[in-house]
Amino acid sequence: MDVYEKAFELLSKSPLCDSCLGRQFAVLGYSMENAVRGFSLKIALTMQANALVKENFDEGISKLRVLAVNGFSKVAQETLKHLKQDSASSVEKCFLCDGTFGKVEELMKIVLASISAYDFSTYLVGIELPVKVEEREDEFKAVFDVDTAESMKHEFGRLFGKAIGVHTGKEADYLIPDIVVVLNPFLGKVKLQVNPLFVGGRYRKLVRTVSQSKWFCSSCRGRGCEKCGGTGKLYPESVEEFASARLLELAEGVDSFFHASGREDVDARMLGTGRPFIVEISKPKKRFIDLKLLEETINATAVGKVEVSGLHFTTKDKVRRLKKGEGAVKEYRLLAEFENDVAAEELRLIGEKFSGITIKQQTPLRVLHRRADLIRERYIYEVKVKKVASKLAMLEIRCQGGLYVKELVSGDEGRTVPSVSSLLSNRAKTLKLDVLNVIMDDN
Repeated sequence: MDVYEKAFELLSKSPLCDSCLGRQFAVLGYSMENAVRGFSLKIALTMQANALVKENFDEGISKLRVLAVNGFSKVAQETLKHLKQDSASSVEKCFLCDGTFGKVEELMKIVLASISAYDFSTYLVGIELPVKVEEREDEFKAVFDVDTAESMKHEFGRLFGKAIGVHTGKEADYLIPDIVVVLNPFLGKVKLQVNPLFVGGRYRKLVRTVSQSKWFCSSCRGRGCEKCGGTGKLYPESVEEFASARLLELAEGVDSFFHASGREDVDARMLGTGRPFIVEISKPKKRFIDLKLLEETINATAVGKVEVSGLHFTTKDKVRRLKKGEGAVKEYRLLAEFENDVAAEELRLIGEKFSGITIKQQTPLRVLHRRADLIRERYIYEVKVKKVASKLAMLEIRCQGGLYVKELVSGDEGRTVPSVSSLLSNRAKTLKLDVLNVIMDDN
């Protein structure tokens, strides 16, 4: 293939700007943009046509007019003027891009204005083209048998991707960018896909009156009614609200979502080093947040109720790991009350029989309204028992996450097998429950 012959063939049939001509030869030569390729080809063709004038005046002038009109070449136009020849009527727009490549700087201002309100470290550019434009380009390449071209979509994406990096100093990320800029250069419209902000840590719940998640009132579904005192909530406070509210405010996000490795009941405390959690903020405008100060602010607001620690930026993949970690090893301490007096020998039997065994639990009646009715198997590593009073005992349980420890004690009307109640033939219930430890790698 003779590149110059091919380039002139394309120009003789269609008006093409520098970028659209150069793009047809994008795989030939390196370290230059398509506009430079196109401009260089037009210069070389103009020089050839000018040289041809001496040998074949009419053919040389004809070629110069093609370059002046369909190539928008000012050099060709000035050459014709120098030869005292008319360049003929001018074509206004490129056949392929409608002159859009000439508006790159103007479009770049729109792009920069659209992202100016957002913090981001990484970005990606996506391009949307009208269907008719893509079809026109495909047909053009097919008609002229062009196999050295770059697509228009790819060129626009590359140009704007580089320009954003130059103007902002940020880096492109093709996997998990903070922000995706979707530009339609023909319409001059920008859409932003702002990826979530994830902040992880651990929380301790120090009281028995705070729920883990925000629960809407079942009667008014959050609108506020007499039953909930106008709050719209079943419980006035939650770990989710303490951990999320200030972060949502600082990030200037649209909404927040609370993810945790399992949950404890409202009346259970979460002690030890705490339970791993991640707060997800959707469409955040601000990402560069002082997490140490945030941690101090949360703990000051929730003093004596909830404490958070180890706040750090994390990713969506860690949310998936967190959910899978719900089955991590967990340690509990509970105070059990029996219907009848229990002897020391019976308490020793609990420790023996419930250490190193698998428990079968059908979904407890108390959560059946929100959980599928399934039978789950959970392993108990060790149970230690200490007598507190004639009908009271303290149990420390180390087990696989997901075990319903209250039902391990009560039996839940036969839905947990075996249970402490069934083992001793002595009804028992949990008076107080604490989660002592959640053992998992949440880094």
